[in-house]
Amino acid sequence: MLVDIQNTPDTREIPLEKVGVKNLHYPVQVLDKKNGTQQTTASVDLFVNLPHHYKGTHMSRFVEIFHSYHNNLGMKQFLSMLEEIRLSLEAERSFGTMTFPFFMEKKAPVSAEESIMNYTCTYEGNVSASERNFFIKIAVPVTTVCPCSKAISEYGAHNQRGIVTVKLQNRSLFWIEDVIEIVEQSASCGLYSILKRPDEKFVTEHAYNNPRFVEDVVREVYLGLKKFDKCEKPFTWFSVECENFESIHNHNAYAYTEFKL
Repeated sequence: MLVDIQNTPDTREIPLEKVGVKNLHYPVQVLDKKNGTQQTTASVDLFVNLPHHYKGTHMSRFVEIFHSYHNNLGMKQFLSMLEEIRLSLEAERSFGTMTFPFFMEKKAPVSAEESIMNYTCTYEGNVSASERNFFIKIAVPVTTVCPCSKAISEYGAHNQRGIVTVKLQNRSLFWIEDVIEIVEQSASCGLYSILKRPDEKFVTEHAYNNPRFVEDVVREVYLGLKKFDKCEKPFTWFSVECENFESIHNHNAYAYTEFKL
């Protein structure tokens, strides 16, 4: 009979807030508005708390349980997976994050050439006997034109690429694609994988006609999410941040805000 060291008692009386596995790379299936689902690859962290009298936890169970869910990881299933981990390991609370590239087909604005854009998404959840919390984080690359540069320059204006990161507390189903659309509409312009010359002309001029500071982008996304009507219930909490990788400075511009219902 093999000895189960993890189940032996520990006498140091030090509880651990989190124990588990990090950087588990796994193929997963997530929801997709156009196709129903899409296959992608995630980096996963899974933890439970460990009472002081336990020496260790059973690391293999994290992977075993995650494997049973990896082909169906919508938001509700993610929380169900965390609950099963909590119960299996006799823990008070379980925690999980899953970061993955989300792929979306996008047409160029004039030529309608099709290509694929990718956006970094993260599921975050924690579960106890009395509480379930789920958040989704979506990072959207955009372009912005500086309003000040446009106002004071005789020849054009400086622009830069930025990353807008939205974190949302989920209460009902919504589509990642709809949030991405709000973010891109709030910037000077969205990004594309393929641009023919007519597309490049359109993007350049559209961005020039819609200059945005990082502060503008964050406020516009905030307003768009606050009146978001493409899910059953409004968001109870969200945060919005924008970081611009400045083209004329050796530092970045940044803005952040939160909303709570």
